[in-house]
Amino acid sequence: MSATTLKRPLLRGFRWPALWVAIWIAMIAAVVASSLLPAHDLPEVPDGFDKVEHFVGYFVLSAWAVMLFAQRRAQAIAAVGLIGLGIALEFAQGAWTVSRMADSADALANSLGVLAGLMLGPTPLGGLLVWVEGKMRR
Repeated sequence: MSATTLKRPLLRGFRWPALWVAIWIAMIAAVVASSLLPAHDLPEVPDGFDKVEHFVGYFVLSAWAVMLFAQRRAQAIAAVGLIGLGIALEFAQGAWTVSRMADSADALANSLGVLAGLMLGPTPLGGLLVWVEGKMRR
């Protein structure tokens, strides 16, 4: 690891970094909880639409991580962690719930959502949370 990497901050230049990290953690907790809820506690969706929900949910988690972390390495680590979470939750659905089942297509949709969110890193959208926070100061 180079000295330049060590000097770069882990998070982007936030005034309230704990707020943005706490929101991300709350979103992850919501995904975990909703993934393990009994099927009858969830709203009905049209066939196949749950894949869109999986993609969008993990896209948002990944995009938020990209907007949080200043370093590409940290963004990549978050992405790997989110992909692992998505796969682990599919296994957990199959093993720990009676009304849900593990679905490899859901795990794929989760993973594709994470990768799509990761792609926002080098774009101007990667700095969206910093911009929003700047608007909040006014």
